[in-house]
Amino acid sequence: MNTRQAAPLRIATRKSQLALWQAEHVASLLRRAHADLEVELVPMVTQGDRIQDRPLAAIGGKGLFIKELEVALEEQRADIAVHSMKDLPGDLPEGLIIAAVLERADARDALLTATPQRLEELPPGARVGTSSLRRQAQLLALRPDLRIETLRGNVDTRLRRLDAGDMDAIVLACAGLIRLGLESRIGARLDPKMCLPAVAQGAIGIECRAGDTRTLGLVTELNHPTTRTAVDAERAFAHRLGGSCQSPIAAHARLEGQCLILDGLVAEPDGSRLLRDTLSGGVADPTALGRQLAERILAAGAGPLLERLRAG
Repeated sequence: MNTRQAAPLRIATRKSQLALWQAEHVASLLRRAHADLEVELVPMVTQGDRIQDRPLAAIGGKGLFIKELEVALEEQRADIAVHSMKDLPGDLPEGLIIAAVLERADARDALLTATPQRLEELPPGARVGTSSLRRQAQLLALRPDLRIETLRGNVDTRLRRLDAGDMDAIVLACAGLIRLGLESRIGARLDPKMCLPAVAQGAIGIECRAGDTRTLGLVTELNHPTTRTAVDAERAFAHRLGGSCQSPIAAHARLEGQCLILDGLVAEPDGSRLLRDTLSGGVADPTALGRQLAERILAAGAGPLLERLRAG
């Protein structure tokens, strides 16, 4: 495609260090794919960034990190928005689509401690920081003695609290730490059998206007089909459950040859009850597989649990 003298491609992004890294990464991939393309970032502060003193579940969920970016797309102040896919709600505004999903990084959760320790080695009653009900539920299922403390803010803010001794351990996503050059801070990677990751964790998505053919032509070749298949299955699972930040829902899909294997979980926030199941199928219809697994989890009793959490 001849992009010479065309208008710059504008990328809407949050101003956090990780969000800027992701946007710069996408910009680099686009420049590499289209030698004459000019790309510029449009950094924004979202409502989720402004409110740091309350849990996400109490203020409306991870969608608060997304809305301003989507408004910029709708008002044509930006051409694409770059997101951590795990932050993206299941329903997109009319006229917006996910044009591409990049190859996934390590989807696991990371345990960070002052001195490297595994989860089972933490002292009784250890203070563990996380803002995720999903992580909280699974950690408490394994270690009911842990004291879970709310942890918000960017990665640096969370690391400072750990280093200051405010907490004995914190849990973050491996992918974000690796992307920021902080892989050495990972004390232990939590096996998905212990702590199933968030839906689409480790994947970066590119959102744009459905009718913007120029942008679609530039962006779609960045799509990683294997990652997209896995993420579509996970997002379909959460969407059927009505999943949100208030719901301790987890899912992780992987491909083995032409077989797509999906693990899904719904949990009580206190870890007293975990509803977990696995389903396998072909790669042709990942959303159908996600919905089927959700139906099985609902049949096992997840419906009343999720309704109670939403009402609360």
